[in-house]
Amino acid sequence: MRHPVRTAAFVLVAVALVAAAWVRIPYYAVGPGPAQSVTPLIDYERQPRYEPSGRFVMTTVRYFQVSPLQALWAWASPDWSIVPRSDLFAPGVPEDVQNQRSISQMDQSKIDATAYVLKRLDRYPMVHGRGALVEATVPDCPADGQLFPGDVIVAIDGKPVGSVREASVALDAVPSDRPIEFRVNVDGTIEHARFTRQRCVQDEDRRLVGVSLLNPFPFPVSIASAKIGGPSAGLMWALGLYDLMTPGDLTAGRTIAGTGTIDPRTGAVGPIGGIRDKVVAAERAGATIFLAPADNMAELANVDTGGMRVISVASFDEALSALRAAGSNA
Repeated sequence: MRHPVRTAAFVLVAVALVAAAWVRIPYYAVGPGPAQSVTPLIDYERQPRYEPSGRFVMTTVRYFQVSPLQALWAWASPDWSIVPRSDLFAPGVPEDVQNQRSISQMDQSKIDATAYVLKRLDRYPMVHGRGALVEATVPDCPADGQLFPGDVIVAIDGKPVGSVREASVALDAVPSDRPIEFRVNVDGTIEHARFTRQRCVQDEDRRLVGVSLLNPFPFPVSIASAKIGGPSAGLMWALGLYDLMTPGDLTAGRTIAGTGTIDPRTGAVGPIGGIRDKVVAAERAGATIFLAPADNMAELANVDTGGMRVISVASFDEALSALRAAGSNA
C-alpha cells in the first residue's frame, strides 16, 4: 500500500460520517406533526348525521430519536427542537409500555369526548348500554395492561354487569385479597382478565383495582385514530361529534384547528404539551382559527401565527360560543 496514512484517514472519516448519520444518541427531535380532519374519523349508528362544510382538524407533535447529523439539522431548524429522552419518557418505564399508555390516553380522550357530547344531546348516562365501560386505568395498578379504555366489562366473578353501579356492587362483594375474574367485551369479542387488588397509589392504603368506569353509550360510536397517542384531541373529537349530530354548521366552511383535553362530566378543557408545535401544524394545514386551552396561552406569547386567529378556551361551551361568534362575523 503506497499511502497507508491517507488510506487510514479516509477510513476514519468514512466511519465518522456513517456514525454521524446512523448512530442514535439519547436525544430526540421534536416538531410539528401532521394535522388530520376529525369528522371523517367519527362514525355512529341510529342518529342523523349533518356533515360540515369545513373541517375540524386535530394537530399533533412528531418526535424521533436522532443521530448527530439529524440533531444538527433539527438544531438549525426554527420549527424543531432537541430534547433529552427524559423529557419524553418516564424514567424506568420501557418505551413500548409508555407508547401503549399513550395510545390508551388517546382512547380515553375519545370516550371522554363522546360521553360529554351525549350527555348534552341525549339522556345519557341515565339511558345507556349494558355493561361497564372502561374509561381509564391507573398506571402501575392491577388493571393497567389488563383492561383498556373502550373495553366493556360484562361480568365480574361470574355475575352479569349491566351498569357502573352493578359493577361496583360486584367488586365490593369480592374480598380485597382474592383474585377477581372479569369477562370483557373487546370490540365484539369476549375476553377474560384475572388479577388481585393491590396497594398501588401513593398515600392510599386501600387495595385497588385502578380503573375508572362509565356507563356504556346507548348506541355505537367509533372514532379512528390509528397509532396517534396522547390525550390532547379530546376537545376536537367533542366538537366534531357535536357538529355531526346537530343541525347547523360550526365550521362555516372554515378549517378550524385546536387542542386540549375534555372533562367528560363538566366539559372543562385542560392543558396539553407541545402547544407551540401544534400551532405551527395548524397554520400549515390552512387553519384560520386555533382553539387553545386557556392554561396554555402563556406558552404562545410571541409566537408568530401568521393570519391564524388563536382563541383561548377553558370549556366546551366557550369553544362553541367562540365558533358561533366567529361564524356570524365571517
